[in-house]
Amino acid sequence: MPITDDAKDLQEDLVRLRHDLHRQPEIGLHLPRTQERVLEALDGLPYEITLGKETTSVTAVLRGGNAGGQSPAVLLRADMDGLPVQEKTGVAFTSRADGAMHACGHDLHTSMLAGAATLLAEKRHQLQGDVVLMFQPGEEGYDGASYMLREGVLDAAGARVSAAYGMHVFSSLEPHGTFCTKPGVMLSASDGLEVTVLGAGGHGSAPHSAKDPVTVAAEMVTALQVMVTRQFNMFDPVVLSVGVLHAGTKRNVIPETARIEATIRTFSDASRLKMMDTVPRLLKGIAAAHGLEVAVDYLQEYPLTITNEDETHTAEKVITELFGERRLSRWATPLSGSEDFSRVLDEVPGTFIGLSAVAPDGDHDASPFNHSPYATFDDAVLADGAALYAELAISRLATLAKAF
Repeated sequence: MPITDDAKDLQEDLVRLRHDLHRQPEIGLHLPRTQERVLEALDGLPYEITLGKETTSVTAVLRGGNAGGQSPAVLLRADMDGLPVQEKTGVAFTSRADGAMHACGHDLHTSMLAGAATLLAEKRHQLQGDVVLMFQPGEEGYDGASYMLREGVLDAAGARVSAAYGMHVFSSLEPHGTFCTKPGVMLSASDGLEVTVLGAGGHGSAPHSAKDPVTVAAEMVTALQVMVTRQFNMFDPVVLSVGVLHAGTKRNVIPETARIEATIRTFSDASRLKMMDTVPRLLKGIAAAHGLEVAVDYLQEYPLTITNEDETHTAEKVITELFGERRLSRWATPLSGSEDFSRVLDEVPGTFIGLSAVAPDGDHDASPFNHSPYATFDDAVLADGAALYAELAISRLATLAKAF
């Protein structure tokens, strides 16, 4: 029976797990209830399980039945954490945690990988190597992947994994059920900017007797956008968005300080390095021109997500064999989101695959995107995601075993 049919038999279980996770989202590196649910899903299956020391990660190793002696290994990853977003979707299984929501679909990722765990265990005799399942907390700004890398997830099977695959659902962008791939740079690098303009407070009626940080901060916000358009090549884009601009307590009081926080996305190492130098220099220059001081913290976050060309083509082959050519979308340009799975792809060859969870009758161009309090993800993709995870491991191990 095709693995897609086996996966469909698991659909009801995957939906129940996904809804349970969605109702009780957890944020950050410590997700005790989510970890418990993952362990329940793996209970009774022939996996060697290791729990994280610094986080509530779960690493599960399945030894292939056809593997003899030293065997190749592949890794499949799912992130598990939610976001500090108040859900407004109105779905029947809406989050019960105030101010927390699975707004990026990690509940689907976890459920799909749990489904793949069952499929792989059932087909263990076909595996010509070992499979490492990476259930990761803290993707949403906590760099959870780096914790698991330090604790040895890539070497959990003994030998280092030869290939790694991750998947991510989207609540818009593509029609329902479309798998998305791109060799090379697929997602941007992400950095953070925290700025405090240091002035001298005073009365709003006499700004000459103070040092107003508000007007200087406003100039900085505008100057940052102008800098991007004038110092960076439009064909190697930079995205800088200010999300926090805060100062003052009352309209007739000039405050002591003003604060700016921004996210920065770049698509090449060259632009990323240039931004690290250009942004602080620009902001310090503006502050000095007005006789003020400024504290600038440029925070390096996630690197570029760069997929391996061969592994991407391998994934595309599996997708088209399982679901047909019409279900595959090959992106011409990267997406400006960022991912800490990039750290895994920096260490071993692999790829990252998008999957549209837009409702079958939904408008993928108009649907709220990931991280929106209105973002919804259709359960119907769960079985297909589980099947793809499992088949990637089965087929890639068969190829690797020939050359191992």
